[in-house]
Amino acid sequence: MSTRAPALAGLRDAPPRHRLTFRERFVWLVDHRAQLLAAIAVTAIAAGGLLHLAGAGSTGHWVWRAAVGLLAFELAIEVGRSIVVERSLGVDTIALVAMVGALALDQELAGAVIGLMFSGGASLEAIASRRARRELTALVQRAPKVAQLRVGNALQEVPVEQVQTGDVVVVRTGEVVPVDGTMLSHDAVIDASTLSGESLPETVTRGMTVLSGTANAGAPFDVRADHPASESAYSALVRLVEQAQTQRAPLVRMADRYAGFFLPATLVAAGLAWALSGDAVRALAVVVVATPCPLILAAPIALVSGLSRAARAGVIVKGAGAIETLGQARTVLFDKTGTLTVGTPDVREIIPHGETTPGELLQLAASVDRLSAHVLGEALVAAAAEAGLDLILPTGVAEEPGQGIQGEVNGRRVAVGSRAFMRAVGVPDQEIAAAAVTTARGSGEAHVIVAIDGHIGGVIVVADELRPDAEKIVERLRVEGIRHVAMISGDRRSVAERVGRVLGVDRVYAEMSPADKLEVVRRVRDDIDLRPVIMVGDGINDAPALAIADLGIAMGAAGATVSSETADAVITVDRIDRVADAVHIGRRALYIARQSVLSGMGLSLAAMVVAAVGYLPPVGGALFQEVIDLAVILNALRALRG
Repeated sequence: MSTRAPALAGLRDAPPRHRLTFRERFVWLVDHRAQLLAAIAVTAIAAGGLLHLAGAGSTGHWVWRAAVGLLAFELAIEVGRSIVVERSLGVDTIALVAMVGALALDQELAGAVIGLMFSGGASLEAIASRRARRELTALVQRAPKVAQLRVGNALQEVPVEQVQTGDVVVVRTGEVVPVDGTMLSHDAVIDASTLSGESLPETVTRGMTVLSGTANAGAPFDVRADHPASESAYSALVRLVEQAQTQRAPLVRMADRYAGFFLPATLVAAGLAWALSGDAVRALAVVVVATPCPLILAAPIALVSGLSRAARAGVIVKGAGAIETLGQARTVLFDKTGTLTVGTPDVREIIPHGETTPGELLQLAASVDRLSAHVLGEALVAAAAEAGLDLILPTGVAEEPGQGIQGEVNGRRVAVGSRAFMRAVGVPDQEIAAAAVTTARGSGEAHVIVAIDGHIGGVIVVADELRPDAEKIVERLRVEGIRHVAMISGDRRSVAERVGRVLGVDRVYAEMSPADKLEVVRRVRDDIDLRPVIMVGDGINDAPALAIADLGIAMGAAGATVSSETADAVITVDRIDRVADAVHIGRRALYIARQSVLSGMGLSLAAMVVAAVGYLPPVGGALFQEVIDLAVILNALRALRG
């Protein structure tokens, strides 16, 4: 029996190839409209030329005329849409005027070349934009669409949007983790390179957190979802990317305002050339080279290239407008805890007052703080667990974010927080002052005050180390042209100022509540010499300050859910020096965008003068403009590097 039979049988049994639906064909045509129009223009120019060579010049002219008519009709639809929807003429209007003028003056070849110039430029822009967006597109494309739910002893495949808190998801080898969750298997090997840029896989053991967007680089494992899939960190990053692909930067929107005054100016210049020379073709040549393709093409490609370059560095930026703001920024404000410091403080010392023992003080404080999301509270809970203390669920809990928390534990009213919080809950000022004197050792460590039944019970000393990559951050920002660098912290002044001195910041704002942070951002933004202002925080407690800044940057993919609504960028790697990288990328992208626009428009204006005096015919002007388009696109793509 032939060994080919099974293979042939398999082919016969294979499902038929997918046939594109009408809608899919339509979407494909829309996506490739510019390329199709450019192909029509090239074909018409070549066919008309061949007909002329064959002695059928009249037919060749009609081929060119038909192509120009079709291309002008397509362009008129776009111009009409701009007028109706956006209530502006748009920069396409100048090209439309040039094509209509070519038909009116029997300059069919020039009109066809103008059509090729416009459609070819749009086609080049589409190709360049796809290249510039590749890192962003890769993030969206790898987002999981389905999840494998463990239901009893069976697996059920469901759309990822249906995964809810508490569901157990099986992540098979090579799959992307669809939810933020807790590892249930003994251990797993995780590839986090997409989020963190770290190429080496890491091992995650039972009970540890697993972030969505990471990939399974080992055996299958189980994860219990801590949030619905729609609230996962990776879903938030994907939403940021989708916003980045739709938002337009101020520099890009300027192109439409540009047409409002440049079109009349071009028509006046063309009219003068016609009036002085008596040659209408000379006027057409002026309009042809006036098409502002450098502004249409260069700015968006350069800024989108900056978006892609930032994504490659582990910074997801919300849109081209945010890249432009990064390029113009003059001030950077940093939160301290979890941003400039590692954010995982350790309990270094417990100083009880009165008859309270160290163990009792830690147990009471950690019992209340277990209901707080503050990083210092997490340190107390971790220390209590390490000491083997049994925590008690508190009642009547009330928290002032960033300042402190209080609740009742075994009939005792326990308050944990700052000196300001102690005053707010009624602790005597002299006791607060005595506690401050006792712990003022100049160590720069954070001191958490604990009050029991309205009196100071003791102080817990917590240390949070400075990030190793934070030491040079201020120096790097100054090299990039940032004028003012400041740190905002809720910690007491001695702690904050010590960190500020180590870093070399210009100013330290200490003992700040969330409301105080908002006021600081507003005040700095009001100074015309210091804006635009960048605020960098952890994306959770600092969300209001991130939202009000000209540009908010949230640290860490875990904070991306909040930051997708409030911040303009998320740093997915655990490195603060990426802030300086983002500023550098924004500066470079904006510089290249402006350079491309100014050089391209300068060449176009020079060509208008040459055309006005009769040394550049319409066909030559259209070809020259095509060369300018190609040059500015290639220059704009430089923003992908460096």
